[in-house]
Amino acid sequence: MVFAWKSAGLTYNRYLAVAARAVRRSLKDEARVVAERRGNMDLRFAKWENGKQGDVKNLGEANDQALAANAESK
Repeated sequence: MVFAWKSAGLTYNRYLAVAARAVRRSLKDEARVVAERRGNMDLRFAKWENGKQGDVKNLGEANDQALAANAESK
């Protein structure tokens, strides 16, 4: 059996991000604001190639861009 997120071409982490966003958006206003604050990511990453560090990117923004690109390709 193949998981639906895997057959859709998503990683597990991206699947969790999409599910969390859907849950946050379904909450009432007061709870949604609190949940959205918890959902903000301040993590950064950089891709290393040939022993050299690439551009440092915000993980939340990179995830949003990847989700948008994935949605456009479907």
